[in-house]
Amino acid sequence: QVQPVESGGGLVQPGGSLRLSCAGSGFTLNDYAIAWFRQAPGKEREGVSCISSRYSSTYYGDSVKGRFTISRDNAKNTVYLQMNSLKPEDTAVYYCAVTGNMYRLCVSPILSYDYEYWGQGTQVTVSS
Repeated sequence: QVQPVESGGGLVQPGGSLRLSCAGSGFTLNDYAIAWFRQAPGKEREGVSCISSRYSSTYYGDSVKGRFTISRDNAKNTVYLQMNSLKPEDTAVYYCAVTGNMYRLCVSPILSYDYEYWGQGTQVTVSS
């Protein structure tokens, strides 16, 4: 069963950094395109970043370009989202999502209906 598991959220001051992890449980992450989404209270879910299977091409939402970096560690079966220069508007629940089919490329824009399997989410709060 494909089940992504997020970790790494928390409270950080503006300008700080966090690294989120998405671990693959019961499947090999490298065989799938993986995306990070976020949802703040009262707002629609937003595609933050994605990474393709195998070839690892990446895309970023305009609001995080230059600040966030997505990457894979195949040995650990984990995808990371390194978040730097965090802003209060980055506060949200962050979700890891996996495509329904293997060997997919991630595309822009990053849309939730392209992803079938979702983690439980991890809270990121940016506040002084």
